[in-house]
Amino acid sequence: MALAFVLLVGLGAGVTAGVYADQAYPDQLPLLAPRASAKGLDQATFNRALQIIHNDYYDPRPSYANLSHGTVRGLVEGLNDRFSYYLDPAEYQRQLNSYAGQYTGIGVEVTNNADYPVVDTVFPDSPAAKSGLRPGDVIIKIDGQDVHGQNSDQTSNLIRGKAGTTVLITVDRGGEHLDLPVVREPITIPSVRSVKLEGNVLYIRIYSFGDSTAADFDKALKDGLPGEKGVILDLRNDGGGFIDAAQNVISQFVSSGEAFELRDHSGHVDRHNVSGNPPAASIPVVVLVNANTASASEMVSGSLSAHHRAKLVGTVTFGKGSVQQDFPLPDGSDLHITIRRWFLPDGSSVEQKGLTPTVGAKLANPAEMYDAGKPELGHAKDTQLNAALQLLGVSSAA
Repeated sequence: MALAFVLLVGLGAGVTAGVYADQAYPDQLPLLAPRASAKGLDQATFNRALQIIHNDYYDPRPSYANLSHGTVRGLVEGLNDRFSYYLDPAEYQRQLNSYAGQYTGIGVEVTNNADYPVVDTVFPDSPAAKSGLRPGDVIIKIDGQDVHGQNSDQTSNLIRGKAGTTVLITVDRGGEHLDLPVVREPITIPSVRSVKLEGNVLYIRIYSFGDSTAADFDKALKDGLPGEKGVILDLRNDGGGFIDAAQNVISQFVSSGEAFELRDHSGHVDRHNVSGNPPAASIPVVVLVNANTASASEMVSGSLSAHHRAKLVGTVTFGKGSVQQDFPLPDGSDLHITIRRWFLPDGSSVEQKGLTPTVGAKLANPAEMYDAGKPELGHAKDTQLNAALQLLGVSSAA
């Protein structure tokens, strides 16, 4: 299968080929893959079930579109892969919009634990912030629908909707259940924010590796690096994104060698090397990570650590070492399935184990994380950021 490895610029309804750490778009797709014999597929049972519905179901006009969606959804669920799923046309379009950093929703980022989605980030001045949603809130229902076991993408698709409409978010906050109505609005997700901290340290936070991250990060580094003695790269609560954006960030700090590699089911290895001529090849770097640092974020933090270019501070990362690919279907829906595993330059994988920080540091409360959008609030309570500053020789906390 041929894939075009290009950075997506302006991801929308008309999608060009590109590779996402959690998603890739094929430029061409063979009708039948060599290994797809499907000998164990019980086609006769499927055909018989469809015939019974067609002939005997009470409603004489069942929705065959819904039956098609349900069939494909069931196929993907049968893979028993938490990162593979099916999106109907409306869900897929909403997801495409979010990858571009623009969507209609409430302004939160969520992650998934073993049970229910958890709010990681509430963006300043967003509908979620106005409604009282907080980092650490466990989402248990959306418009009355229980969301147990749903991944973050599925949860986000339920939250998003038409501007001006209201979504009811039911959360568990320390054992207390709260119903919070939130009015959806157009949201623009920041990709990168940077702040100059005390001690001549440049702080750069990457919220997600989207289609503008490479350019945004390059600008933040170019504008902020002169005169600085160290860099703190904050990848906490960053669930991943474009592979080429991750490769770009690694290449800003590593002068030569491999950034990471991809391996498919046939054993083929696709090596991704750094681009060379990095502007920050020698400056000390500390990367902040936590349990929600996943996929492309783990590529960056793990590769910088493997190249001995950065120390990691925080808690063990999520552990997502797989790559998914989107296969848009003729009706506008989408198959999102795992196609590869990725590995660090030293050959190791983070799959199901994550990265262990150089310096372990916990954050007592998610709300204490430094907010680069409100630097005036300081970082006195952000124990992880303060530990990173100490590694760079800065002892004070503001």
